[in-house]
Amino acid sequence: MQASFHLLARRRFLPLFVTQFLGAFNDNLFKTAMVMLVTYRVFSDPHREAAFNALANGLFILPFFLFSALAGQLADCRDKAMVTRWVKTLEIVIMLVGAAGLMIQSVPVLLAALFSMGMHSTFFGPIKYALLPQHLRADEVLGGTGLVEAGTYTAVLLGILVGGIIPPSAAAAGVLGVALMGRVAATQIPAAPPGERGKPLDFHVVRASIRLVSETLHVPRLLLAVLAISAFWMQAAVLSALFVPLVKNVLQADQSVATLFLAIFSIGVACGSLAINRLLGGTVSARYAAAASILMGLFLVDLRNVCGHWQALDDVADIARFLRRHEAVHLLVDLFGLSVFGGMFVVPLYAFLTTTVDKLHTARTVAANNIVNSGAMVAGSLLFAGAVRLGVPVADTLFLVAAGSVAAAAIAWRLHRACDGALSST
Repeated sequence: MQASFHLLARRRFLPLFVTQFLGAFNDNLFKTAMVMLVTYRVFSDPHREAAFNALANGLFILPFFLFSALAGQLADCRDKAMVTRWVKTLEIVIMLVGAAGLMIQSVPVLLAALFSMGMHSTFFGPIKYALLPQHLRADEVLGGTGLVEAGTYTAVLLGILVGGIIPPSAAAAGVLGVALMGRVAATQIPAAPPGERGKPLDFHVVRASIRLVSETLHVPRLLLAVLAISAFWMQAAVLSALFVPLVKNVLQADQSVATLFLAIFSIGVACGSLAINRLLGGTVSARYAAAASILMGLFLVDLRNVCGHWQALDDVADIARFLRRHEAVHLLVDLFGLSVFGGMFVVPLYAFLTTTVDKLHTARTVAANNIVNSGAMVAGSLLFAGAVRLGVPVADTLFLVAAGSVAAAAIAWRLHRACDGALSST
């Protein structure tokens, strides 16, 4: 990764990096402020809190499932820099609604803004990954992808930390300010002209989605990459939905500990993103993905065991009191370990996805991946909500995520053989 840091001094990379960083920060500033507000101030029932977290995750993800095909078409037949500026202008409008929701503490308004932010991310996602192979050399794509992922999870971390500690009024001002900065950064992204000018957009989202996925996934190696990435994001959807209810209702800790959990997860994924690039030496390969997934699953099982033997205190623990317990260190090591191996698992898969297709169709490939990923994430959120509704303890849902690691490892191993075989023959 050291050799890739020079990209941060290049206009062909830095404005995109900053735009993505600010967008990820704003997403998580808003989502964290909203979740903490509703979980700790609005609701006081464990089942409603778990259901709300699952609903919030599902609503944010749903636009990826509905509109990724349109987003991919738009990115491939319009200048990607220009589309980015459109999307960032829309973010300002959305955050006006989100800020209002935080101020008046309205759950419907907050969820509407969250869904709209999901739509914003849906249209920016294909552009983000398609710009990398268009603006970077072939030997820079993996390093650039790793920097973007590491920067994204650093931004996620900062958004979580800020959103978890500031009051709703400050969060409302913050999301508006960051949206404005993101729009300014987007003006500096160099032009990225399309390869198919003038091609009409298909606004029939169902037909366009089916066609896009079928056109992309008929290639076996792409199918394996998309399935492996989807398995990871299905696990991530369950984890992001359960962390706050787990902290509040199982560990009996306050908002600061919930923020710590989310922050450590983000730090771990960022570290994993950097570590895998160093291990691979800039080569696009999935050879470590299966092992990373298995190790992630082992940490999940151990995390569940720690939570299962947790002895609750008489009152709610703050972060200082939580950290004084010897089990807390064990628990946080598990959390960090599973997130590091999660980052090591997913980053090479994205690099593989964007470097094995024609540059003119990268955005559509990413969009097809997003459709399948979002379907898996919505399924994960529904699975978590359904399990809790049926009386499964929140801590036990970690076993569901660990089981997903086995499936992800099997897919990743097949991809490794197909991927490295293809690369060695070229």
